[in-house]
Amino acid sequence: MDPLVKVPSVRPTVVRVPPALEGLTRLAYNLYWTWHPEAKALFGRLDPVAWGRNRTPIPVLAGPVRWAEVLDSSDYMAEYAAVIGAFDRYLANGSGHWFHQQHARELQGPIAYFCAEYGLHESLRIYSGGLGVLAGDHLKTASDMALPLVGVGLLYRRGYFQQTIDADGHQEHAYPNYDLSRLPLMRALDREGRELTVTVELPGREVRADVWTAQVGRVPVLLLDTDTPENDEGDRPITHQLYVRGREMRLHQELILGVGGVRAIRALGIDPAVWHLNEGHSAVLLAERARELVAAGMPLDESWVTVGRTSVFTIHTPVSAGNERFDAELVRRVAGPLLDGDGRPRTGGVPIDRLLEIGLGTDGDPSQFDMTAFSLRLTSAANAVSRLHAETANRTWSRVVPREILGITNGIHTPTWVGEPVSDLLARHLMADLDHLDPGSSAGRWWERLDRIPATELWDAHLRQKGEMAHFARRRLRSQFARHGQPPAVLDELDRVLDPTILTIGFARRFATYKRAGMVFTDMDRVSRLVNDAELPVQIIFAGKAHPADRPGQSVIQEIFTRTRSEALRGRVFILEDYDMRIARFLVQGVDVWLNNPRRPLEASGTSGMKSAANGGVNASVLDGWWDEGFQGDNGWAIGGRDANPDEAAQDWADAQDLYRVLESEVVPAYYERDADGLPATWIGWMRRSMAAAIWQFSTTRMLHEYAERLYLPAAGVKVAASRR
Repeated sequence: MDPLVKVPSVRPTVVRVPPALEGLTRLAYNLYWTWHPEAKALFGRLDPVAWGRNRTPIPVLAGPVRWAEVLDSSDYMAEYAAVIGAFDRYLANGSGHWFHQQHARELQGPIAYFCAEYGLHESLRIYSGGLGVLAGDHLKTASDMALPLVGVGLLYRRGYFQQTIDADGHQEHAYPNYDLSRLPLMRALDREGRELTVTVELPGREVRADVWTAQVGRVPVLLLDTDTPENDEGDRPITHQLYVRGREMRLHQELILGVGGVRAIRALGIDPAVWHLNEGHSAVLLAERARELVAAGMPLDESWVTVGRTSVFTIHTPVSAGNERFDAELVRRVAGPLLDGDGRPRTGGVPIDRLLEIGLGTDGDPSQFDMTAFSLRLTSAANAVSRLHAETANRTWSRVVPREILGITNGIHTPTWVGEPVSDLLARHLMADLDHLDPGSSAGRWWERLDRIPATELWDAHLRQKGEMAHFARRRLRSQFARHGQPPAVLDELDRVLDPTILTIGFARRFATYKRAGMVFTDMDRVSRLVNDAELPVQIIFAGKAHPADRPGQSVIQEIFTRTRSEALRGRVFILEDYDMRIARFLVQGVDVWLNNPRRPLEASGTSGMKSAANGGVNASVLDGWWDEGFQGDNGWAIGGRDANPDEAAQDWADAQDLYRVLESEVVPAYYERDADGLPATWIGWMRRSMAAAIWQFSTTRMLHEYAERLYLPAAGVKVAASRR
């Protein structure tokens, strides 16, 4: 089938460009530019100041560009022609890519991919962390490999919170009201050319949701927005904030996502072959689809089977307590009228008691509706996000669903996360095309030939990325310190911190307590000696957020901040505030070592370590999530073992001691060893092996091969030969 799912959309009128440069408008409203540096450079040249301030093209094109000078620049016009030509060829049909070549004729409709958050670019703050970034990488890779897919989510006008850390280390939260006209968003149109709005019946009223489109290469994402004047004032904020604390408001969000998302798909005339629920937040889409079938005359039990046959589910949290649950009476009151029916058109058919029965969790508590249990029971297949996570998930959910939960390990969208210096090196020496990562491409399995890259060039590319990270971090730190009232002398000191010649460790992720972000501070004397060694020093950069409702997680941030300002660690350990995709890119591209020390087996997968490895960073991690299968003995270091002590305090102490051992006796000596040419030859060997082990095996390209052949095609009724799975 045609790999392009087409959603008619209209762009806002804020952008005006000369007819000869109309391609800039098309490019600006397609997030293709987010993973193509040459496209970003095209906008940056128009107004470097506006680009540096916004990092998104709409404000640049809407600003006072000197178009006459641009049109007279033969250099710019030649670059414009090259970039827009590549963009148009990319969108054409994808016939040269793996899915189109292998399976396009077998799939009779697109994949409808539902997720509560999408990490597409830092300017579009509709994500919080790992789940959203994984979803964004999933869509970008589906576009790259011409897999027909349409995403569905919510448009959070106030996004996930912006984080600041005050002078005492307390996390503070802000929710800006984003101007949608300055973002790469378009209004979706229905089949009659009108702006698309869907309606969801809730107790005593109807809630409208405007449908917006974020175009991600070949893949459209439908984003539902309840902040429309036609809604009651109390309903307009339903989609304002991602992961709002209030449980009733959260349930309203998930009803808009699941029910409204199905209705948006229907209104556009899209007929998905498979429905993919990425986490349980969209679980009510299964009930809405069953309601449709019952309204058309199908018996309820048959409707459940029919819906489940074409539905698949991805679980991201290892333990049942971490999955989305709602009070059963709340579900009965809020969702009952919509699904059970009260005589109004379009409603009726799914008794709420039956819904609650299907959503009974592993503990059998009838007062709770478990979205994950509901999703597992009503889908034809489910997957965990690493092999170890699959083992944990199967133990956890065996009483809910007898079939095996598959292990499909997460990956990363390599073009988004690999820095330009390293990417250019791979293209120049190995003919690597990160947009076309399949082993069957013209470059073949180029990641197996990394030894062909001269050591000097690989090290220089890494130092370039490390220097860029240091420059960025110093500016961020100066802003933080100035807001805290630090004197000019302290601010001046920041020009000399984060020396790129010093071994640099990165730790960045959500600050949940099980991730043990402060473990490196278990023995302050020991870590002080480590970072302040006169000949073999170490520096550490932290970044991350804790949910506004997670007080223990916020305490971890305060502890780390306090440590960074202590005399023992000052100038060697830092924490950057407002962790987002931009900070993540600088860190994974620039650090030498990526540190991860969760309490095993609570890390479902993790992808930040994969991003660092693809750039030549080396992982030092607990054998949890992806690293349990990614660790090969010569591509990084393992902290602790695979046996867990039921005494958590004892386990934490043992893991901390092993972390110190790994750093002191293995990591630091390897980094500072130099050969006759002054190069860290041993370390460069670690870098090569780290990259080789990660670039394909932990890419979303490999991941989507598995999703396609193990989940999507079987759910669409296509038999896939075992040799191809």
